[in-house]
Amino acid sequence: MKKYIILVLILAGLSSCNHHQENTYWDYMGDFDMYYSKAYESYAPNPVFKDGKTLQKPVEGTIAREYMPYPFEKNDKEKAGKMLKNPLKPTSANLERGKMKYDIYCAICHGKEGKGDGHLTKLVKNGKKLYPIPPANLTADYIQAYPDGTIFHVITKGSAIMGAHASQIETDDRWRIVLYIKNHFKVK
Repeated sequence: MKKYIILVLILAGLSSCNHHQENTYWDYMGDFDMYYSKAYESYAPNPVFKDGKTLQKPVEGTIAREYMPYPFEKNDKEKAGKMLKNPLKPTSANLERGKMKYDIYCAICHGKEGKGDGHLTKLVKNGKKLYPIPPANLTADYIQAYPDGTIFHVITKGSAIMGAHASQIETDDRWRIVLYIKNHFKVK
């Protein structure tokens, strides 16, 4: 009799084991579509929103995390020069990084020594210069007299034939380039 009781207990124990542990079969929120939520692709129709679109525009006035809007337009060079001050000091680390970023982004047009004679300015196609307007000579007195904010603004928004570099160069690195231009190309 004891053997039968032990056998029944072993069989009951084995049959009660859940061999599919990834699914408990317990559904607490099934009626509210919270347990089995429906996923929508970004551009797929969506009945949840009034406009029927899954991808919604951000709320008006929203600013992306870690993004600081730039308050000046392209032609606000003088205004930016008066209002913007370089937050960085001309330490050797800042000047070294400024040189590295200048060599990457600026030297191709302005040249290694900032005289406006970079590699791209020498390119000729069909007997004509590729760039009819030469880049600024950064060693010129009038450029060196610009406030830091003006040079930062030109790097950020562009000027004349030069394009904006705000999307390629981080804010602090633009300030470092300004430090490098003002300290390395200074007329002695």
